[in-house]
Amino acid sequence: MMVFKKAIPRRAFLRGAGAMLSLPLLDAMVPAFAQAPKPVLRLGFVYVPNGMLMDKWRPVKEGRDYEWTPILEPLATFREDFVVLGGLNNDLAYARPGEGDNAPHERAGGAFLTCVHPTKGGQLGISVDQIVANELGKETQLTSLEIGLADTDVVGQCEKGWSCGFMHTLSWRTPTTPLPCENHPRVIFERMFGDSDSTDSAARLARIEKNRSLLDSITQAASRLLNDLGSNDRAKLTEYLDAIRDVERRIQTAENQASRNLPQVERPGGSIPGTFDEYAKLMFDLEVLAFQTDLTRVVTFMMGREQSDRTFREIGVPDTHHVISHHLNDPNKKSKYVQIDVFHSQVFSYLLEKLKSTSDGNGSLLDHSLIVYGGGIADGNNHSYTDIPILLAGGKAAQIRGGSHVRFPKDTQMTNLYATLMDKLGVSMEAHWKGNGNGSIKRLELPKA
Repeated sequence: MMVFKKAIPRRAFLRGAGAMLSLPLLDAMVPAFAQAPKPVLRLGFVYVPNGMLMDKWRPVKEGRDYEWTPILEPLATFREDFVVLGGLNNDLAYARPGEGDNAPHERAGGAFLTCVHPTKGGQLGISVDQIVANELGKETQLTSLEIGLADTDVVGQCEKGWSCGFMHTLSWRTPTTPLPCENHPRVIFERMFGDSDSTDSAARLARIEKNRSLLDSITQAASRLLNDLGSNDRAKLTEYLDAIRDVERRIQTAENQASRNLPQVERPGGSIPGTFDEYAKLMFDLEVLAFQTDLTRVVTFMMGREQSDRTFREIGVPDTHHVISHHLNDPNKKSKYVQIDVFHSQVFSYLLEKLKSTSDGNGSLLDHSLIVYGGGIADGNNHSYTDIPILLAGGKAAQIRGGSHVRFPKDTQMTNLYATLMDKLGVSMEAHWKGNGNGSIKRLELPKA
């Protein structure tokens, strides 16, 4: 075993003018001849809106020899890294007698992580990501990150008099406090790496205005640290710094493109890239950096809000997503619906690749993460909340074995999955959901590594 020149604390930072850079896990952070530290587990959610065409998502066979469906096909490279979970319900989203059924998308998003029946009054419960964040966040700089690729307003009323929080976020800190998703890469980047000290705020703003890299202000500190590291750590740190510079460059490019005077060109404002693919990948890169540096262990990522009217011209679908989801069995609409679902899977595969290729102690970030991918609606045509599309990626360090399609018994609720994952994360959940209509909460049997 190599004996390093010096030991580095796990919470080490590189500081510069207006910048504070957390470090990834390095070999030098483990004392010489000591055992590797127990892997840190992370929790992530990636949400897709408006349901899916379920016969193009759901495999027919159970077990390890299931056959690919069109929507899962883009994830084939990662077959051994995830489990397809069938039979899970988001039933608490269904309207109750006398409530009417005029807010199916609000109900779908509201119930998905809270496991509480949504009401028009705007009160839910603490969402599972925040229950976990309240515990795991005691060890990190940021309690959690809420990332989205759409509207962020959670204040006031939106559709049909329902609170905007039901549409624009999945995360609830308290039963009456929704957490907005941040949809600007620059804001997330500065939250992660900008020095929060008020004395450095002017330097940070000056650096942004001059289009200079965050890394410019920490070059000397980084050089000194590199000189003290072994070859493996030097390579790891160099790769990490290059990844940060690449993310920052892409943010700057998006900002420059958005500021140009280009008449008759449809483009989003601010620092948002012009295509969905570029946008999602940039935000996923920020999520990976947040996990890699242990800035946070909980990230909730919304690919879009429920009832999203985003178009996907880059894949030949100019129609809005929500309209397409109400296909009424029209073959042309169903074909476009599947195109969007497949595209989402392709983009999600980028996150899996980044997590799998990023080392973390004695494994990868994917090994040390529990990533739930899917949505709160099954087929968007009839707003079904039964047997919703869900897969669980990662979790090797939690003794979860990928490569299977597992179907649970009828009426198995999402609460049971969350309780199972929280057990693996060492977080208690019983007190939060008791009495919310979840019935008996039973832990699920997931394939064991």
